[in-house]
Amino acid sequence: MEEKKRFKVYKIIMLVVIVAFVTFLCTSIGMYQLFINSSTAKLAMFAKNSDNKDIESALNRYKAIIDKYYLGEIDEKKLEEGAIKGYVEGLGDPYTEYISKDDMKDYLDDTMGNFVGIGIYMVKNTEANKVQILAPIKNSPAEKAGILPGDLIVSVDGTTYTAEEMSTVSSKIKGESGTTVKLEILRGTESKTIELKRESIKVNPVDGKVLSNQIGYIEFSSFDEGTAKDFREKYEELQKQGIKSLIIDLRNNGGGIVDEALEIADYIADKGSNLLYEVDKNNNEEIEKSENDPIINMPIVILTNENTASSSEILAGALKDLGKAKTCGTKTYGKGVIQQVLTLPDGSGIKITSEKYLTPNKTEINKIGIMPDEEVKLPDTVKNVLSVEEKDDTQLQKAIEMLK
Repeated sequence: MEEKKRFKVYKIIMLVVIVAFVTFLCTSIGMYQLFINSSTAKLAMFAKNSDNKDIESALNRYKAIIDKYYLGEIDEKKLEEGAIKGYVEGLGDPYTEYISKDDMKDYLDDTMGNFVGIGIYMVKNTEANKVQILAPIKNSPAEKAGILPGDLIVSVDGTTYTAEEMSTVSSKIKGESGTTVKLEILRGTESKTIELKRESIKVNPVDGKVLSNQIGYIEFSSFDEGTAKDFREKYEELQKQGIKSLIIDLRNNGGGIVDEALEIADYIADKGSNLLYEVDKNNNEEIEKSENDPIINMPIVILTNENTASSSEILAGALKDLGKAKTCGTKTYGKGVIQQVLTLPDGSGIKITSEKYLTPNKTEINKIGIMPDEEVKLPDTVKNVLSVEEKDDTQLQKAIEMLK
């Protein structure tokens, strides 16, 4: 499992960007070095062997026109990066993208989960042609300022952006701790401008408590480095308080590092159980199995909603198929494809969709999602699951009822 952490992340933030700078570079050095060592030679070989005469010929024709007629100054580096970016975008895959050398470090830092920023997950909303906020991170400046899942970013510091400019939006929102950024947000038909101060953010705290009837409750917003360890520690803390059953809240959890999700599944599934099927373009299958005896042996309900995505769907799907947990809430997001990040010799890279994943029952998830065992919607009066009171949380109350 450890090897896959270097390459594969199921985070919807593969298209979802955490707007922040890294605070601890040491968390990504090892991961970065492994990217360099393992993928540089492979991509160099692809570049050398590719039959790209048609592409070169077409680009050279346009280069000749630009050189002859263009009035302004020509930045060859920017032209090159624009050509590569456009070529990759031509695939039409929302999860595959070119990553420039300048952005690569931030990209790897984002995957690890330690940041300074405003604390939001973002995704392209192609229908509205805007960058959409998937969810604010708990206790982040964004959450404190009242930003909600589904808000659309109209402008950053007065400049308007489209969905296709999400990378630019991310870079414009980033900044140093203590500095401010101004976002114009569209919520339904209401537009509002919010000024936020950037600060250090604990991206993925694993929170937990004991509910009535000796029911444990654990909640976290993504699968970052160390999440599984934090989950186990939180569970053991609640176990000492006498819990007899457990609710795992994956609502608005956008995913993350695959090994973290599989390790949590390993705490619960029987040793040797199939947790995940990975299928490549040639229909080759790789099976991830539980490697250890379970440490959690109690009734479990997993809460899901439309923003439960990627690694969250892997965990929920595995435990549901294996009969180790029931699910409650609404249908999940439906991201069942895998991206790998490969680094080129010049330091740039590509995040490319390379595989799809299936649950233990070989159920497809991509663009489908997972239907819960008990479908329960929140009341129309509840606008934000992140701040709903327990008594008004119909999904949580149903989960408690299922465990009584």
